[in-house]
Amino acid sequence: MYLVDSHCHLDQLDLTKHEGKLASALSFAAEKNVKHMLCVCITLADFPQVLHIAKSYPNVSASVGLHPNELVDEEPTIESLIALAQDEKIVAIGETGLDYFRSTGDLEWQRQRFRHHIEAAKKTNKPLIVHTRAAKADTLLVMKEENANEIGGVMHCFTEDWETAKAALDLNFYISISGIVTFRSATEIQEVAKLVPLDRLLIETDSPYLAPNPFRGKPNEPAYVLQVAEYIAKLRGIELEALAAQTSKNFFELFKGAVCLDQ
Repeated sequence: MYLVDSHCHLDQLDLTKHEGKLASALSFAAEKNVKHMLCVCITLADFPQVLHIAKSYPNVSASVGLHPNELVDEEPTIESLIALAQDEKIVAIGETGLDYFRSTGDLEWQRQRFRHHIEAAKKTNKPLIVHTRAAKADTLLVMKEENANEIGGVMHCFTEDWETAKAALDLNFYISISGIVTFRSATEIQEVAKLVPLDRLLIETDSPYLAPNPFRGKPNEPAYVLQVAEYIAKLRGIELEALAAQTSKNFFELFKGAVCLDQ
């Protein structure tokens, strides 16, 4: 049995408990049978570090993208995203999407940024990592308008209702569940975690954010994807091994550029 953390930010981990060493954090994850991680880019300024980490560890892949809330002097073009995505360790475009919770005012710039990422994904043949918060209708609308179904991807750290999940599934997207599912109040997400077809489900930590119970409120890390997997397996009434095997298979089927060292 092995697990994949389909979305984490290794460049931002709190490494205090690991004596400041990322290698120690990854070794700790390996002890929990977490055998692969996708290090997701959220700012282009940090992209060189994200890529460096992926190139330094054979069990780490990376993405390139600009988070919807990040403010920059110059927006990335489709061409610039394509150029950055050329390294073989880059297996996805994102994270991208829409977030109306943190940003206010006229957010057409966010929607245009999202469109650029979708086009870059289609042109590079790399799937999308989509973030959506307080913007589910517009997120789905842009995805439909830009034919995001042609490339597919994942709705990461999913926190919406089952109707939104079904709409995303119909657009050729996977649903990824984070440690939020373990929170007592997360009944809607728990329902989604039970209903998503097992062959379209991914799991993630989104570390260093959103640590699952019993670590809630503490720094998150890839090792804790085990707690996410255990909780969802119990919700669905299946063995942990079955959930781990299928979600890991799903990851490598979606992110075809990622290399599974256990194969």
